[in-house]
Amino acid sequence: MLMEADLPEDVEALRAFALEQSRKLADVMVAKGESDAEIERLQSIIDAFVRHRFGRKSEQLDPDQLELCLEDIETALGKARAVSEAVVTKAGGERPRKANRGSLPAHLDRIEQVIDVEDKSCTCCGGALHQIGEDVAERLDVVPTTFRVLVTRRPRYGCRSCESAIVQAPAPARIVEGGIPTEALIAQVLVAKYADHLPLYRQAQIYAREGIQLDRSTLADWVGRAAWYLRPLRDHILERLRRSERLFADETTAPVLDPGRGRTKTGQLWAYARDDRPWGSEDPPMVAYVYAADRKGERAEAHLGDFAGILQVDGFGGYAALARRRQQVSLAFCWSHVRRKFYELADNSPVAAEVLRRIAMLYAIEDEVRGTSAEQRRAVRAERARAIVDDLHVYLEARLRQVSAKSKLADAIRYALTRWAGLSLFLDDGRVELDSNTVERSIRPLALNRKNALFAGSDEGGDNWAVIATLIENCKISGINPHAWLTDTLAKLASGHPANAVGELMPWTAVA
Repeated sequence: MLMEADLPEDVEALRAFALEQSRKLADVMVAKGESDAEIERLQSIIDAFVRHRFGRKSEQLDPDQLELCLEDIETALGKARAVSEAVVTKAGGERPRKANRGSLPAHLDRIEQVIDVEDKSCTCCGGALHQIGEDVAERLDVVPTTFRVLVTRRPRYGCRSCESAIVQAPAPARIVEGGIPTEALIAQVLVAKYADHLPLYRQAQIYAREGIQLDRSTLADWVGRAAWYLRPLRDHILERLRRSERLFADETTAPVLDPGRGRTKTGQLWAYARDDRPWGSEDPPMVAYVYAADRKGERAEAHLGDFAGILQVDGFGGYAALARRRQQVSLAFCWSHVRRKFYELADNSPVAAEVLRRIAMLYAIEDEVRGTSAEQRRAVRAERARAIVDDLHVYLEARLRQVSAKSKLADAIRYALTRWAGLSLFLDDGRVELDSNTVERSIRPLALNRKNALFAGSDEGGDNWAVIATLIENCKISGINPHAWLTDTLAKLASGHPANAVGELMPWTAVA
């Protein structure tokens, strides 16, 4: 900050000083203008990506790739803002301050530091200063992964009168008997692998930086033991899903190493989900994953057991075969998959664009009724959506007669018409959704883990993947911390929690 005492007294010197300051100010304004322009440019790129993600072209972009692009652009934006702030500070201005008081969670530890003046006497009269207030700033700090050693001592006691009598408290049960990990450490390994998508070898590298030498095979052994304990919980969730009246189902590939052929084979992870919150049900949402070595239609039949009700799915033929064999199962198909077929053709096909317009009208109605009762949803759909669906059916049949049977447009139309009964089921049942996006959202974490881990080492590894991913995903759906839940649950299982009472351990009971 320039003080009056710093100004030259000579007129010529003062004039020269003013010119110099004017040139510096001009340079600062140019630099700041360039920084602001760069900030505006980067922000416009971010806005464009967001429009791609949430706007009309959302289905052209891979969500994971989008996140990586945004990370890099936002990093560049942070650098540009730092440059702009530095320019202002260099010019004698104050660096912008962002108030974050009260924005950090209350449960975090507060470590206070006081930055005080050294001399508490008045610079004018020398009298003692007294505090009239303070500025408080909170910043988020972190302590890197901290390992500690829990030392358990169990004193032994003997009687001086009967030397043979020795008394000692029993050793606490452990998931890894005789091993070094606590249940909290095992939970950390599980969450890092199946929620944060960190393969075990990378976790071993992270631990090694802290001086903890743990082989990947050791971590794998812990995961396998935990999966054995946790399997009954996954099976309990799957059994509860089988007793539901309506389910979503989907499947995704799970590459598995096939040592006999020296390459991978394609296994499948099947997902079964329930979420009745859109029509006001208080039943907890849940999802279960099951691994299978192939995609045969009978896999879903085996997984679902005696399920009777509405199964909302994509166009996979295995589900249709299931419904033909099991009369108690009705299929509701997915309008999102129908829309996707026409979306790929919309740029060059007025017919496809018109179909998309009509489907958008159905989704607009759904946005209005989401959260209302099943009966209210059915009534609104009957009044407003049925006419749209019926007219679209007539439109598609007419256009199918006019286009080449071998064209992609004909394929898209046939895809919709051959599933029309299942696509129309939502009109007569307010519990049915317009699409199967609920289960597709549950599939995405599996796909991300697949990208990071590349493939499972065996069919057993794929099965363990399904078990642990089931429980972590249910924690996320229930809005609870998977690490805290797994730590507590593993400790209870190691201590002999009754097998017929695993329902008490479910993630959604933690928030009930």
